[in-house]
Amino acid sequence: MTDPARPDIRAGRLPAETLASGFSDLHPALEPHEVLVEADRCYFCYDAPCMQACPTTIDIPLFIREIQAGNSIGAAKTILSANILGGMCARVCPTETLCEEVCVREVAEGKPVQIGLLQRHATDALMETGHHPFKRAAPTGRRIAVVGAGPAGLSCAHRLAMLGHEVTILEAREKPGGLNEYGIAAYKATEDFAQREVEFLLKIGGITIETGKALGRDIHLADLRRDYDAVFLGLGLAGVNALGLADGEDHHGSHDAVAWIADLRQTTDLSGLPVGRRVVVIGGGMTAIDAAVQAKALGADEVTIAYRRGREAMNASPYEQEVAATRGVHLRFNLQPKRILAEGGHVVGIELERTRIEAGRLVLTGETVTIEADQVFKAIGQSFVADGTDGEGAMIALERGRIQVDDMRRTALDGVWAGGDCISEGEDLTVVAVEDGKIAAMDIHAALTAAEKVAAE
Repeated sequence: MTDPARPDIRAGRLPAETLASGFSDLHPALEPHEVLVEADRCYFCYDAPCMQACPTTIDIPLFIREIQAGNSIGAAKTILSANILGGMCARVCPTETLCEEVCVREVAEGKPVQIGLLQRHATDALMETGHHPFKRAAPTGRRIAVVGAGPAGLSCAHRLAMLGHEVTILEAREKPGGLNEYGIAAYKATEDFAQREVEFLLKIGGITIETGKALGRDIHLADLRRDYDAVFLGLGLAGVNALGLADGEDHHGSHDAVAWIADLRQTTDLSGLPVGRRVVVIGGGMTAIDAAVQAKALGADEVTIAYRRGREAMNASPYEQEVAATRGVHLRFNLQPKRILAEGGHVVGIELERTRIEAGRLVLTGETVTIEADQVFKAIGQSFVADGTDGEGAMIALERGRIQVDDMRRTALDGVWAGGDCISEGEDLTVVAVEDGKIAAMDIHAALTAAEKVAAE
């Protein structure tokens, strides 16, 4: 029998059926009759606020009207022409704070059109056909290097390939997909959807992916600038912020939530993944929610999210907070980590100090709280790692710790563009990264086309 006073981290806490239920699709696809009912609820607004709220500016009224008319394949093409990763975005976008938040139905009735689920219906219908809806333009003879096979890199590569360019994607990990493959909760993208979407995207042709190629280790920016006509950097955020505690972050049972989620996403047997009986997650964003909910789904008895500010300040939306709460996660606020408690090198708890807001600033009160824990996950944000971002002695300019770009996603280095989480204006959302890649691709194409005209004159 396990000593309740000692750390209890083990696998196989739940039977297979319970595990399968806990990791089932968070938003199951609509049934055919539900699709038609939901499409009929759309007012097809002129100058639709939902379209304005979408970072990729999908023509939402048009694609819903196409669904209503029985043309789901046409609806999917409308979606994918603006957002080639529309299938994943339909699953992971915080629609409750984007398109659905401003839906006229939401404003008037408190019940928006389920835009995300309608988008999923259309894109799934197209992917099931096995056909790719777009064709490449005539070959231009131009070659572009894309560093990073995450949403920004994939979006950029697809648009460039569609315009007739040859694209090589260089990815540090073993699989393409970036955040979609490694960084989101397993219950949000089931049945290996991230890889199926990559395979679908590659059907455009003209794109080669080379995995295991890290910038600064296996490839170098100066070489890419020399060997390719343009370079796009979609590097993501490889660094993880530390809690900054004097002691305890290196003890057994103290984990980086991002890495843990990545491991979970890649496991083929959830019953073999160990989890503590008592888990504390530090943070207030989506990573904290994803880690906490999945720890509970693996069988942890007690899971607590501790956030240093109030509920209203959490980056995770109210909907995501509700998902956590309804799945048994306890959310506690105004608690800042002070030290991780350990015995024999193993985490046994965490001491936190209560906070409050004074004159708009967070201050410590001196009152402490201790929560028993076998595992503590830190989910307080990620940072950009600038390794390899120099070209022939010229370092890419940074702003607020990330790559500085202009409106067209051009960096300070000639011939180099960037997008996604690694840029200074990045919002750490898949849909925003997709738009970054699309904007950069169109500007790269314009720059190469202009250069050809100059050379021909």
